[in-house]
Amino acid sequence: MINNIAVCVNNGNKNVTAKETIDAIYNAGFKNVFIQYYNKYIEELSEIEQINYCKELGLNIIFSHLGYKNLRNINAIWLEDENGEKVIDGYIEDFKVMKENNIDLVVMHLTSGNEPPMYNEIGLKRIKRLVKSAKELEIKIAFENTKKQGYLEYILGNIKEDNVGICYDAGHCHAHFNDKFNYEFFKDRIFTVHLHDNDKSDDLHLLPFDGTIEWNNVLTKLKENNYTGPITLELCYRYDYLNQPIEEFYKEGYNRGIKLEEIYKSIETRRIKET
Repeated sequence: MINNIAVCVNNGNKNVTAKETIDAIYNAGFKNVFIQYYNKYIEELSEIEQINYCKELGLNIIFSHLGYKNLRNINAIWLEDENGEKVIDGYIEDFKVMKENNIDLVVMHLTSGNEPPMYNEIGLKRIKRLVKSAKELEIKIAFENTKKQGYLEYILGNIKEDNVGICYDAGHCHAHFNDKFNYEFFKDRIFTVHLHDNDKSDDLHLLPFDGTIEWNNVLTKLKENNYTGPITLELCYRYDYLNQPIEEFYKEGYNRGIKLEEIYKSIETRRIKET
């Protein structure tokens, strides 16, 4: 059974500071968050300071989303040069920071942008080194579905370690995959989720039910594939949402999370009755 609701501390929020974001999340009633740890310079409240502030408030950090551009240019891992090795070395340093902060799950991309290099044995070998390092630190890695299909299947088809799974991103699946996803292939390996909405025009990160995703279908698929983690929202305070205070945005986000949780529970109840 889904046991809680979580939300992203999103550094892409507009016209507000990271502290204001975290305060609004806390005041909305969320108990669980995930952090963006992108190795980006943030003057007002650094990524480590965000982690510490969440802890001060008693917020539970369920995972950290690691970077995939700039210092952690994930596309480099598929290319035969030293930059790919340096990127892996950087991620291993990130793992150590997570371990120091008692964060035992990280979400990572396998590609960035619309035209990444094709997956290959060079990248697979590097990912295997990454997985080995994570396992030594007792950290799980959830690779996320992004803009291109095939990469998750390639990595999870070749790596069977129990600390490797996926982060299912409903918004990406809707906007980039036209809702086509090989759920069965990833059965029992969905470690976490990113739930947000869009109208298929782009990856908009809207509140659930503000776009065109069929949430009953998504949650049914997650249930069929034995997902038992939190209802985890990846929301962004921008666009028309700026017409309301950030406190109201996250309160509404929390309410939408409850609605998703209720749908999920109704699916579970229906399945029990059917059996």
